Amino acid sequence: MALHIVLVEPEIPANTGNIARTCAATGTHLHLVHPLGFNTDDRTLKRAGLDYWHAVNIEYHNSFEEVQQKYAGSRFFYATTKAKNRYSDFQFQDGDFLVFGKETKGLPPELIAENQETCMRMPMSDAVRSLNLSNSAAIIVYEALKQLDFPGIE
Repeated sequence: MALHIVLVEPEIPANTGNIARTCAATGTHLHLVHPLGFNTDDRTLKRAGLDYWHAVNIEYHNSFEEVQQKYAGSRFFYATTKAKNRYSDFQFQDGDFLVFGKETKGLPPELIAENQETCMRMPMSDAVRSLNLSNSAAIIVYEALKQLDFPGIE
């Protein structure tokens, strides 16, 4: 098994490329939910992922509902600035899905409303609205991996 990062309608190729590189380094599976704000042959996307694309287990989905149906019974955690719980408040398990929204709008409000108990935020000062998507994904996936004692990576 492995952790999963789900990007719901990502818009910026460099962020997705950086996240793909994190996935390659950690054995985390990457799920991209359409529509994407870029083409997957985008130079910026490829440059950010460097030459690690062959090491990324990546799936494309037409909707987030498709992900939920395909992986029914899995645990999903939703990153949002609107959550009451911090990401460090959760005990992650192998096979968990870490879900992130698009850079400009985050996750859909209805998805947040339906999943309040598994929504997570990153503590930060009021000086900024949010952290960069690729930074947020890396911080949270490494917290989950730390809790799992970094399985399969050293």
